[in-house]
Amino acid sequence: MNVYTTDSIRNVVLLGHGGSGKTSLVEAMAHVSGLTTRIGKVTDGTTISDYDKEEIKRKFSINTSVVPIIWKDTKINILDTPGFFDFVGEVEEAVAAADAAVIVVSGKAGVEVGTEKAWELCEKYKLPRMFFVSDMDVDNASFREVVETLTEMYGKKIAPFYQPIRENEKFVGYVNVMKMEGRRFGDAGKREDCEIPDYCKPNLDIYREAMMDAVAETSEEFMERYFEGDEFSVAEIRAAMKMNVEDGSIVPVSMGSSTELRNIHNMLNDMVELLPAPDKKECAGINMKTNEIFQADYNFSKAKSAYVFKTIADPFIGKYSLIKVCSGVIKSDDVLYNSSTEAEEKLNKLYVMRGNKPIEVSELHAGDIGAIGKANCKTGDTLSTKAAPVVFGKTEISKPYTYMAYRAKKKGDEDKISQALAKMMDEDLTIKAVNDAENRQTLLYGMGDQHLSVIVSTLAEKYKVEVELDKPKVAFRETLRKKSDVEYKYKKQSGGHGQYGHVKMTFEPSGDLENPYVFDQMVVGGAVPKNYFPAVEKGIQDSVTRGPLAGYPVVGVKAVLYDGSYHPVDSSEMAFKTAAIQAFKKGFMEASPVLLEPIVTMTVLVPDRYTGDVMGDLNKRRGRVLGMNPAGAGKTEVVADVPMMEIFGYNTDLRSMTGGSGIYSYEFARYEQAPSDVQEKEVAARAAEA
Repeated sequence: MNVYTTDSIRNVVLLGHGGSGKTSLVEAMAHVSGLTTRIGKVTDGTTISDYDKEEIKRKFSINTSVVPIIWKDTKINILDTPGFFDFVGEVEEAVAAADAAVIVVSGKAGVEVGTEKAWELCEKYKLPRMFFVSDMDVDNASFREVVETLTEMYGKKIAPFYQPIRENEKFVGYVNVMKMEGRRFGDAGKREDCEIPDYCKPNLDIYREAMMDAVAETSEEFMERYFEGDEFSVAEIRAAMKMNVEDGSIVPVSMGSSTELRNIHNMLNDMVELLPAPDKKECAGINMKTNEIFQADYNFSKAKSAYVFKTIADPFIGKYSLIKVCSGVIKSDDVLYNSSTEAEEKLNKLYVMRGNKPIEVSELHAGDIGAIGKANCKTGDTLSTKAAPVVFGKTEISKPYTYMAYRAKKKGDEDKISQALAKMMDEDLTIKAVNDAENRQTLLYGMGDQHLSVIVSTLAEKYKVEVELDKPKVAFRETLRKKSDVEYKYKKQSGGHGQYGHVKMTFEPSGDLENPYVFDQMVVGGAVPKNYFPAVEKGIQDSVTRGPLAGYPVVGVKAVLYDGSYHPVDSSEMAFKTAAIQAFKKGFMEASPVLLEPIVTMTVLVPDRYTGDVMGDLNKRRGRVLGMNPAGAGKTEVVADVPMMEIFGYNTDLRSMTGGSGIYSYEFARYEQAPSDVQEKEVAARAAEA
């Protein structure tokens, strides 16, 4: 592949709801640009960007893939992202590496939740963007409805650049709003000039006026000419549009059919002409030597630096670190310094990825996206020179909150599973594996049930290990509510030295649920010699690890040794420790023992129209709503305290309640007494287990 300089590179991320046609659009662009000789289909599993076995099996994108497309001597690095919310980590990585976005909307399904989420991501990363309305060849596709909905949501920014010509429910041509010219599709993607049909004119006038308004607002001179009724030339409109698109004040709307390759060439033209090159975007890091800000700004004349935005760790194709060059020109024989590992690394080879196919290149200029093979680096690392070591801020990735317990199906596979998961966690930062020693379980975290299902499938397919998912156990605690006074005498005679330990103790709440126990002694007159006090405390210390009620750790107990007796020959530390353990069991059960359940503080962000449903659902889960805060953009933040055991499956319920638009997070708050029915159930379940 040729080497492209910064001004002839475009990094464009495709965003949109699942099933809106992003991967099909990549296929169409690849074919129209001459990259492929035939069009792959998602349904057949023959597309460039959905190459993973799981993606082929499930018929949707799971990973972000890069497909460089050459059009008009410009290299467009297309980042094809998943549309399903469970794979949002992949989307966030891609958005951070892109300089512009194309949001794909299905003309048939219209604007969906994924469209709104895509817009929000573009706002967060200040990305110039365009819309592409797909499926225009489908009978009930409506470009007008999509444009009206987008205008309602985002105002006058929305500017349709084309209008479809439909005859007998067929997509037969389009009108170029900028040039005010009609085109009809001929055979094999050819286009012929045509008259603009009368039925197109009412909408066309609206689109044209919106475009002229936008052009007029770019300068005072244009504004004056506009009011005088002067016409702008196509070149003037295009130049004004480029400026508007770059600063985000105009969002063009294009449309077409990926399956019939209709209007795809215009989409490619607009991406090259309207979307900005990387050097129009700021990019700054910290120079670790001087502690000064390093303004990289995708400038090829500055010191070399690159950011690792994604890792591909595949047992078949090996490990590749996807990089975006932030400054300078990186060459295949460079030695780069990784500030995270504090080590230098010789590159040997540089690649450009086309889906899963690495293509060797000699160099990558600032702003370009490429890959290095078998490098000792992770997602989020910065590569630079040792003379000017730079660190860029890491991409903010969503945190996983959905989790299940997992275990190996075959005994002895545990090591293989943990190694496979470590590789998968390198690749996908939204996967987390946690060892919960307290409940003797291992937990697998992901972004949703579908994500967990894909992880299990990938383990079986790629790494040949099988795991079973199960409902996770909740970490309860035990404590007491009253005071008890007990005595226990441990006596054992077995020829020779016997065992003798006698304690009188009180047990009561300590008032501190952070710590397991407080131990004190008030022994008078040497009834129990001082040297046995540590043994008594050791007995209490051992007892609180598994409580007498249901085998959960004990918290908030005050144990006081106030009397007892000893035998000058038979008493030993062991005997006093045993006496203390038995006294604890008896005393704890006599002091109104209760189970404490973990409570989390949950924050749910939802569109205003769903707040009632969400609050009703939280009440059903024994939640206490603490407050509701307006979060702007028609959204509300609901904050509630919810028992940990009630949030299992919440992700699925929230999505079905809010059509996928609600998001939530939570953190542990404290322990609270569990209701009696919950306690009875739990104690019975633990007894059956034991």
